[in-house]
Amino acid sequence: MSHPSAGAPAAIGPQKSPMNRIVPLILAVALFMEQMDSTVIATSLPAIAHDLGVGPITLKLALTSYMVSLAVFIPASGWMADRFGAKRIFRLATLVFAVGSIFCAMSGSLVAFVVARFLQGMGGAMMTPVARLVLVRSTSRSELVSAMALLTIPALVGPLAGPPLGGFITTYFSWHWIFLINVPAGLAGYALSGIYLPEIRAAVPPPIDVKGFLLSAAAAALTMFGLSVISLPALPPAIGVVSTVAGLLSGWLYVRHAKRHPAPILDLRLFQDSAFRAASIGGTLFRISVGAVPFLMPLMLQVGFGLTPFQSGLVTFTGAIGAITTKFLARRVLTFAGFRTTLIVASVCGAALTFVNGLFTLSTPFAAIAFVLLLAGFARSFFFTSVNALSFADIADQDASKATSMGAVLQQISLALGVAVAGAILEIETALTGSPLGLRDFQIAFMLISVLTLAAVIPFIAMAKNAGATVSGHRLAVKESETTAAVK
Repeated sequence: MSHPSAGAPAAIGPQKSPMNRIVPLILAVALFMEQMDSTVIATSLPAIAHDLGVGPITLKLALTSYMVSLAVFIPASGWMADRFGAKRIFRLATLVFAVGSIFCAMSGSLVAFVVARFLQGMGGAMMTPVARLVLVRSTSRSELVSAMALLTIPALVGPLAGPPLGGFITTYFSWHWIFLINVPAGLAGYALSGIYLPEIRAAVPPPIDVKGFLLSAAAAALTMFGLSVISLPALPPAIGVVSTVAGLLSGWLYVRHAKRHPAPILDLRLFQDSAFRAASIGGTLFRISVGAVPFLMPLMLQVGFGLTPFQSGLVTFTGAIGAITTKFLARRVLTFAGFRTTLIVASVCGAALTFVNGLFTLSTPFAAIAFVLLLAGFARSFFFTSVNALSFADIADQDASKATSMGAVLQQISLALGVAVAGAILEIETALTGSPLGLRDFQIAFMLISVLTLAAVIPFIAMAKNAGATVSGHRLAVKESETTAAVK
């Protein structure tokens, strides 16, 4: 392993080489642990609340504390990866997450549990963006789509696998094991990443933007906290509204600050790149649906169809199968169609399938529901594999850490916004009808969410047809086919 000499700027990273599949698999397993853990707790809230002597609604503060921790520390992840080395920060993140999991399992009070979840969030905040950074800096552009396909799976499978797994563990074992199973996974990730991850040397970035960090942390944390309270009312909704407004105000102040600062912690100049701008805006709009569906579907199956949490989890898990199969096809499809066409089709299909969820009735066979969710998982996986690769298609290597931080912040806010929007629609529906929550309320919610999902098409329509061709290989494939036709 090579290390920078004292006092001298180090190279940002090694020469990129063809994709080593072990690297994205190690990163994917760590991200799966983090993604699944963030959803598995929802099923186990009543059991945990009973043991801690509080109500399930009150315990939802644990969900909020985790999301707030993510929002606070994600902006600093890129700077830390540059300053101390991406590999070192990733390995540290896995240990922090594992230690936080141990404290969660040991918690005997609400305060201890909330603090432990916040510590877990610190590890999760570093794992996700830094994992993408390691992948981007260690993989050649031509192999980035295949690598991103592997890394995208945890983000789609985790939220689907979490509820049934949480229900199973809580029912047949103990809720403590939800957190304890993270410990061997975290230790294995720490050991394997030390062996197999490339040594990406530390750089000498400018001093951290302290004011920007505080403003961005306040903006993201208050917005995430506010949206969480609105959608999961552990506290009065008015607190959620005030927090969200304060978060938006902090965001406005950060934008003013970032325009004047030479090295802001979240660099808004990234949006000058057309591919990154389209991927960020389109991805944010699409993720609203991704945040809403895992919230709405289990509730609809339980409230509207009368299934148990475990039964509903088995139905929704079919979406994970569709997500996994995409990795075998993503590179070929992007080479043939390019980013623009693939993302437009995936956005339309995702919106249409979300709308179809609103057509389910008590007479709809569960096999048909599972098939629609399978197709939806397929469409979403194609979208996120493509949009994650497009985000880095034209970004310079020295800006990759900034891009990962910005993308992770937008991702967390959009997912929280999806849950908040879905929850608000259900609240408004029940208020207007004066009736208890029923199947029709979920049907309307799915249909309205599908409209927001369809809006993701707009930034991709404006893209050039050959956008991101150095990553997708689309332009090269077109030229080769034209050359072959000319020869014939």
